[in-house]
Amino acid sequence: MVAFLYRQQDQPQESTMKGTASRTKSLEGLKYSRQKACEGYTFDWPVVSIIVTHSNYGQFLPEASDSALNQIYSSVEVIVVDDGSTDHSREIIAGYRDKIIPVLKENGGQASAFNAGFKASSGEIVIFLDADDYLFSHTVEQVIAAWEPDAAKVHYLLEMVDSTGRRLGTHPPRPLDSGEVWQTLLQKGRYGTPVTSGNAFRRAVLEEILPMPETEFQIAADGYLMVLAPFYGQIVSINRALGAYRIHGKNLWAMTMNIEGERLRKFVQHDLQRYALLEHMATKLGHRVPKDLSYRDYLHLKVRVASLSLNFRSHPVPSDSRLFLAYRALWAVWRYSELSGQKRLLFSLWFTWVGLAPLPMVKPAITWLFVPHCRPRSLGWVGTLGKKTSAVRKLSSV
Repeated sequence: MVAFLYRQQDQPQESTMKGTASRTKSLEGLKYSRQKACEGYTFDWPVVSIIVTHSNYGQFLPEASDSALNQIYSSVEVIVVDDGSTDHSREIIAGYRDKIIPVLKENGGQASAFNAGFKASSGEIVIFLDADDYLFSHTVEQVIAAWEPDAAKVHYLLEMVDSTGRRLGTHPPRPLDSGEVWQTLLQKGRYGTPVTSGNAFRRAVLEEILPMPETEFQIAADGYLMVLAPFYGQIVSINRALGAYRIHGKNLWAMTMNIEGERLRKFVQHDLQRYALLEHMATKLGHRVPKDLSYRDYLHLKVRVASLSLNFRSHPVPSDSRLFLAYRALWAVWRYSELSGQKRLLFSLWFTWVGLAPLPMVKPAITWLFVPHCRPRSLGWVGTLGKKTSAVRKLSSV
């Protein structure tokens, strides 16, 4: 079990409650305002806060900040949080003068940066933008167009790009979930959602769940928000890319050919913290949490068996075995995933291999799955098998 500390939320002061009610009313009337605006009326559109958070990302900071400032939608405030950078980032921030709201603080981790940025913001809708990512000029406009009165957040796809801006694909590769996704969370342990920069939150929701615990979420703080937000309203999806998610080797989630067991350990620890947070929230609301929730999430099990294989001495769950995790993962793939038949077959082969093969033969398989562009030719037969299976299926249906 993961030890997790939860802060008892203070009761909001009367002035805060009035302000929240006013903002909520503004957002509930948004759909009506959009309709009347098309008829020539003018309205005070809701302010959207874009909070750029970073530490020592000076090489990417201007592009992220400029993308926030250059939104077509005009009612935007931009807050830039510098979390104790030691590079030239603060000189860059100073160059923006009064175009942004700067928040300069000692290094405390991502959660502390989120908390500080939110405290300095005032928008009815809030976007946390990682400084190595950037938004498209119409991002906020599209979020406003998609907003629903009962939305807790609107999320959207992101284009994956490398350090030079070259397009690598779409994130996430799986469909985004919509509606009352808390039910999916309780059944499968996760739902289809992008990383930090692909989400726009209702301020009233953030006021309920922030500040977040800063020690537990020094990294990957978006996981805290993704788990809790669905319990406060509907999730609205925009199934097209409205920003860029940069993969440059320094990201927590980025993988290179030299896969680090320590990084995988952090992934597993992060997932266990999410499950603990989910269980705490669900129990508080009277929902039942399956005891085997972590074993229903094949994506978690993929990372967990890889962590055990590459770095068993510091693996977060000492009782784990490769064979047991492979067995549970096969069950998760076929019982709880929404993968196609072809992908279920590929994952089944992979989990079986990693669960049974000698350790020297496991690392190439892990690299093959975690780093697609570095896939060894020795494992190319797996992809070929999937293609042949699909081709045979098509021919048999003619």
